[in-house]
This record gives sequence, C-alpha cells and structure tokens, in this order.
Amino acid sequence: MSGVKIVKIAPEDDGIRLNRWFLREYPSLSLSRLQKLLRTKQIKVDGKKAETSTRLESGQELRIPPLDNEKAQKNEEILSKKDIELITSMVIYKDKNIIVLNKPSGLAVQGGTNTTKHIDGLLEALKFENNEKPKLVHRIDKDTSGILLLARNRKYADILTKAFREHTLQKTYLALVRGCPDKFEGTINLALEKIGERMQVSKEGQKAVTEYRVIDNAAKRYALVEAMPLTGRTHQIRAHLEAMGTPILGDSKYFGRERLRLKEVADKLYLHAYKIDLSVIYGKKMIIKADLPKHFAEACKFFGLEVN
Repeated sequence: MSGVKIVKIAPEDDGIRLNRWFLREYPSLSLSRLQKLLRTKQIKVDGKKAETSTRLESGQELRIPPLDNEKAQKNEEILSKKDIELITSMVIYKDKNIIVLNKPSGLAVQGGTNTTKHIDGLLEALKFENNEKPKLVHRIDKDTSGILLLARNRKYADILTKAFREHTLQKTYLALVRGCPDKFEGTINLALEKIGERMQVSKEGQKAVTEYRVIDNAAKRYALVEAMPLTGRTHQIRAHLEAMGTPILGDSKYFGRERLRLKEVADKLYLHAYKIDLSVIYGKKMIIKADLPKHFAEACKFFGLEVN
C-alpha cells in the first residue's frame, strides 16, 4: 500500500507500550482509531497483530499505514524562539542521562484546565544531541520554584521514578514564612488527608514527615526555613508549615483565612526546591543546587535574612 511506513523501534523505546508510542508520535490519532487500525491489522509489529498494550522491543519493526491526518506535530516547529530560550535558560546541569532545571515560580510542570504553557510542552527544545525529548520523572507545584529533574532515556526514567517513589533522593526546600518555629529545628510528623482542594492534618490521613531547620529569622516575625520532606505527600511542606503556625508567604491555599500580601515584596509563593542529593544514583557524592529566584532573594534582603 502506498504511504505505508516501516519504523524500527529505537533502543531508548525498549519496553514502551504501543499506545504510548503512537500518542507521542501521532498526537492527533484517537484511541478508537488506533484500536480499529490494530483490529484490522493495518498496524503490525514484526508482521504480527498487536494490541494497544503491547510492549515494544528495541529493533522490532512497526508497520504504520498512511496517517496523513494524524501526522506527528513537531513541537520544535511551533515553539517560539522565546519559548526555546526560556526552557534552555532553566538548565543548570546536563549529562548523557539527566537534565536538571531551575524552574521559575508560576510555570506549571504539566498542562491542565486553562494551562497552555508548561514544562512538558517545552521539552522538545531540550533534545540536544538526542533523537528523543527528555521525560518528566517527578513534579513540583506550579508556584514552587527550583529543581526539576528530567531523564534523557528510558533507563534513567525508570531509575529516577523508582528513587522518587521510594524516597531515596533527599530533597531540600527553602521557605520564607510568617512567624518563627519555637524550636529552631525538629521533625513535623502529622498525617495529611485531602479534603476539598487542601491537604489537612488528619488522624485518618496518610503518614507525612518533614524535617526542618530555621536558617535565620527577623525578630521572629519572619523566618527562612529549610525543609526536607521524608515522605512525598501533595503540598506536604505547605500544609505542615501552616499546621505549625508558620505559613509560607504568598501561599493562597495554606495561609489561614487570608493570603498575606506585602507591598514591599512580590506577591508570589516563597517556596523553592533548593537542593537534591543524587549520590545514590551516581555512586559518588553528587549534590545539585538551584539559585534562589529574584523575588525570593529580594524578599530575604528586605527582611534582613541571611541565606547560607
């Protein structure tokens, strides 16, 4: 049949599900149409009938019928020069296996309702010498700034995803809070449960543990706090610091009744993913740090807080 293509599965796609491969390469191809093409044997793997759940193997040949109406959309063609400069300016570390970004506050990691610009939609610009764009292996909140890891191949996507799931990577955040904890260091061990759009302390909730240390404070009215989550609950640090009576500045969900707005500092969330320890992945000491964003550094200066 004219227009039929035979594609050899690349080594980096070894183990990927067939439906995910098509979703990536042919984003306009609907699942129902893909299923029909498979059912009628227009799509085959090594000449044999396949299913949407079929795991593809490196070197296999994938038969693809003419899909002119569902051609792959090349993100690099639709990304503006400004978008490409934005995402590449975030790169603070890169090797053959990972990329580390310093994400700005206000930029979502993935798309959603009314979210058109996000990290996931800009990853095509970070392929560099690879044929494949990097993969997200974890997430941070839209308004949280700082370290975001990307895997450059499937092997490290699996390694990093497992490490995040098992909490073997130590992450350190910096938070600018109202008030100051009574104890300058300690552990917050309060279970959290999602109620509505918020995570709240609840005996029926999931275990959540955060270690913290006060780095500096301004007459105990404001403080710079280092927080290390030992579990990975949604909004964990934000909910824990609010529960301790020291909510994060600029937090619209976890600041008591009303978000505190100060005209002297930017109205943004003051939570920054500052440091990650990748030593367990690399088998040697490997710690990556992300500089504070401008609004955070300026607020610390305004309050007279020293960042060590």
